[in-house]
Amino acid sequence: MAEENTGKKKGSMSVSEAGRKGGQTVRDKYGHSFYEEIGRKGGETVKAERGRAFYEQIGKKGGDTVKAERGAGFYEQIGKKGGEAVKAERGTPFYEEIGKKGGHRVRTLIEEGKKAATEAAAAAAAKPETEEAEDKTPAPGGEVGTEPAQE
Repeated sequence: MAEENTGKKKGSMSVSEAGRKGGQTVRDKYGHSFYEEIGRKGGETVKAERGRAFYEQIGKKGGDTVKAERGAGFYEQIGKKGGEAVKAERGTPFYEEIGKKGGHRVRTLIEEGKKAATEAAAAAAAKPETEEAEDKTPAPGGEVGTEPAQE
């Protein structure tokens, strides 16, 4: 009676133990890159089958779960921690550089928007003139006509 009856035979292992042992064997045989490759293939398959919306959906679901479990302040903490790590790794000049790049990009986008608005206004101003002009486009039957057909 010294041993408890665990329902296992001597030398047998649980499913989790067998899985762990099998995983270690595969890791030892194929290496880390094998897992990267099969993970990438699996991700590409899921992307092809379910599309981008699937990733957006599961990302939002995961984010909502984290927010519910840890609170909105958690994101502030990890953002600050990440920012401090980047600052320590890359220094203040990095932020100056990306700030300039962002400023240049914003300036370019504003200029493009103004140009598009000017072109749209010019096209709208020119449109009434073209509508008044006589339509010389051939009719579906091939004849050019401005008057309704007489029967």
